[in-house]
Amino acid sequence: MKNSQPDHVSLVPKWLEWAREIQSLSQTGLHFAENDYQRERFLRLNEIAADIISVHSDLDQSDLVKIFNNQVGYATPRIDVRGAVFREGKLLLVQERIDGGWTMPGGWADVGDIPSTAVEREVLEESGFEVSARRVIGVYDANRTGPLQIFHAFKIIFLCDILGGEPRPSNETSQVRFFSRQDIPNSFSGERTQLRHISDAFSAIKREGPTLFD
Repeated sequence: MKNSQPDHVSLVPKWLEWAREIQSLSQTGLHFAENDYQRERFLRLNEIAADIISVHSDLDQSDLVKIFNNQVGYATPRIDVRGAVFREGKLLLVQERIDGGWTMPGGWADVGDIPSTAVEREVLEESGFEVSARRVIGVYDANRTGPLQIFHAFKIIFLCDILGGEPRPSNETSQVRFFSRQDIPNSFSGERTQLRHISDAFSAIKREGPTLFD
């Protein structure tokens, strides 16, 4: 089932779309390169992608080149997992130390992770609650509308059940709280959680339904 939310307009500027595509072509090309000549050409593409981003941002070109050159294998979107955890009808949110914004607990999935295991680990680390992933609420385009990220990503939000634990901030989070729908804070942490994710999470506890997706 397609997301019931209105289609959101991409705010990614063309220069970032081009830089992402150039970098992904370079990364994939380096993976399949058969000789030094080909590798030199693809490394040059990484430099061009870094030049484009550096000109339009405050990121250093040489740092970007190092980041791009460290990416290996066929280029694919990264995966962000988030846990929608409820207690007495209230949604668990954590406050990120990096920007003071609120988000459902979660983070990047690691290579080798089972998706459900990844979200259970992230919720425990960021909030102190041991949870069990019950089902997928939705799969979303993770970073096309808010503060721009270098790499493209997808977001998977799981509905999770509490098994135990207690609120416990971490080195990444400063507060752990449950919010009713009407008390959800309006200061979200970047693209980690957005209002439509909150809305879909509250809808998920009212009824079983098909997974939403962009």
